[in-house]
Amino acid sequence: MEKEILLEKVQGWTEEIIGPEPEYFLVSAKIKPTNNIKLYLDGDNGINIDKCIQINRALRTMIDESGIFPEGDFSLEVSSPGIDEPLKSVRQYRKNTGRLVEVTFLNEDEKPRTGKLVAVEDSGITIEETTGKGKKAIVHNVDIAFDQIKKTIVQIQF
Repeated sequence: MEKEILLEKVQGWTEEIIGPEPEYFLVSAKIKPTNNIKLYLDGDNGINIDKCIQINRALRTMIDESGIFPEGDFSLEVSSPGIDEPLKSVRQYRKNTGRLVEVTFLNEDEKPRTGKLVAVEDSGITIEETTGKGKKAIVHNVDIAFDQIKKTIVQIQF
């Protein structure tokens, strides 16, 4: 079976499993050539390891029962995206409103921008960027369309 068809099946089963709990959502899924299936899930309030294990078990059962891997020749990993993973969906951006982000642009001549994510629309985001330091600091909002963004990474603050 083609990888694209397998991926569609796995994504469909995942949506079926998490459907009754709308606070959870699929961020991304991929199948490596070694039949290693990797799913990244998130939740509006995060997702914990116990929920990932529960979804993994339910999905593993569905895959086994489907017979798409006749010898059970696959591995399955279900986790939340790591903190260093770029945001992929509008829902993830909304979840991270208020946090510091670094935005890298498709236009490589444009320098990355860092600021607090203050607004998320269907077409793009607004970050609050501070330039200068101390009394000379100037805070201004920068609107960025999604079609200009290469990646957005949440920045850890200590």
